[in-house]
Amino acid sequence: MISKLEKKITLRYLKARKTDGFLNIISIFSFLGISIGVAVLIIVMSVMNGFRTELITKIIGSNPHVVIQSFDSKNIDFNIKNIEKLKISKNILISSRGEAVIINKNNTKGIQLRGYERNDFQKLKFVKDDNFVGNIFLNSKHISIGKELSYDLNLNIGDKIVIMSPTGIDTIIGKLPRQEAYIVDSIFESGLVDFDLNVAFININDLNNFFDLNTDNNKLEIFLINPIDINNAKLEISKIFKNDFIYTWSDLNKSLFSALKVERNVMFIILTLIIIVAAFNIISGLTILVRNKTRDIAILKSIGVQNNSIKKIFFFVGLIIGSLATLFGIILGVLFSIYIEEIRILLSEILNIQIFPEEIYFLSRMPSEINIKSISIIALISILITTIVSFYPARKAANMDPIKSLKYE
Repeated sequence: MISKLEKKITLRYLKARKTDGFLNIISIFSFLGISIGVAVLIIVMSVMNGFRTELITKIIGSNPHVVIQSFDSKNIDFNIKNIEKLKISKNILISSRGEAVIINKNNTKGIQLRGYERNDFQKLKFVKDDNFVGNIFLNSKHISIGKELSYDLNLNIGDKIVIMSPTGIDTIIGKLPRQEAYIVDSIFESGLVDFDLNVAFININDLNNFFDLNTDNNKLEIFLINPIDINNAKLEISKIFKNDFIYTWSDLNKSLFSALKVERNVMFIILTLIIIVAAFNIISGLTILVRNKTRDIAILKSIGVQNNSIKKIFFFVGLIIGSLATLFGIILGVLFSIYIEEIRILLSEILNIQIFPEEIYFLSRMPSEINIKSISIIALISILITTIVSFYPARKAANMDPIKSLKYE
């Protein structure tokens, strides 16, 4: 505990005095350096967390959370009741997939076709969005395409297109690619440009006939109540489908999220160096303070103040500067993170440049997600660094010889 005398002297040394001009400048720069370091670290972590969350939301909104496929091409055990007992699924759909080429006049495009039952298509998340246009059911010989694909091929609802399959039809002149005509029945917008450009939906019976597939090739798609907790869900589902191949949205995007995680960790380390560099200014400031207060230290020791008390006084001076700087940095970082979109728009107008362009990041606004755990870790690291750098000058002040100090004064 700190005594009343120690507290009074500590607060007195924290106050600015005209004779301590250079020392005050160092203290101000130490304070600002730590504050800016903490604020920038919180802002970067918030933006990266927000970007990751937005990306996950868009991925799990347009793709199944868990897909179950048979290993040995046998009809997969669609024991849906056992999955429902787990109480983790929101929708369970049967689907099939295949690669094809879509043709419209002189335009062609390779796409992935996904097949669903007529009434199951309406259960997909992007079908329920306000941006979805057209029929919510997958009728036979009708197709649902993405907004980007409709722009690319100049298609509208009601237009007729031709789909060409890689599987051939035997004719008198040999094998020819199978072609079938479909009517554009709806246009969706998932939020992911690549998905909207490369994926289309048709009735599952049409798809299986088109690719000469049978029900053995069908997949089971599970949409979870909590898709973020994907690892535990996969573990539970694998207990039911022991002999089948199971993969999740996380497995399909593992490299992407691993890269984001590495980038976030590297940014955390680099920006923490800012705090460390700023904290070293505290050593300089406290060392100069000890030099300036040599006579005061000697007098305090001569009247019976213990070395431990001297150490605590200078240690708390550094700790208070670091703690207040950390608190100010947290407030600044949180406020900036909350209003980051408004700040982005303001800077774009002032500088006349486009910050965070939508065509590159596929997001209409700059994402930000404030994470209390991340802020707590940043605050803890900042105060820990401040504590460490405050210890050396405090110990140096405590070990000062009062006789020599008064002699040279």
